[in-house]
Amino acid sequence: MTNNDTLRRLRYALKINDAAVADLIAKTGRAIKEEEVINWLKREDEPGFTKLKDADLCRFLDGLIIEKRGPHPSGKAPEPVEFLSNNEVLKKLRIALELKEDGVLAVFKKAEFEVTKAELGSFFRKDGHRNYRKVPEQVLRKFIHGLSV
Repeated sequence: MTNNDTLRRLRYALKINDAAVADLIAKTGRAIKEEEVINWLKREDEPGFTKLKDADLCRFLDGLIIEKRGPHPSGKAPEPVEFLSNNEVLKKLRIALELKEDGVLAVFKKAEFEVTKAELGSFFRKDGHRNYRKVPEQVLRKFIHGLSV
């Protein structure tokens, strides 16, 4: 799943429009025009399609956190990461939506997808931890689907 697909699915699941996506990104300090968002949301074979960079998807997710939970006490937006893994996307969504373990499992249940507590815990471990596990694309896709149900 590409970053563009992830943004498309999140936009649908969270029921937000193009202008709201631009506003969320702007909360992180990057001025963006709605036309740029529209080009990210186009299909790859459509004219004007622009590939969404990891840093911009990270800014969107950080903007969502700021919108839902408020700004960081320091008042600064976090710097976007250069490489955004599925684990980071899932982690940022969990933070933005203020979900605990049971809440995340409930979202997966809405999508009719089985995830154990142990498996879920392994997704939120640091890379390099012996119990760390990468989030497969299907898991992220099902989580986003669960948000929209």
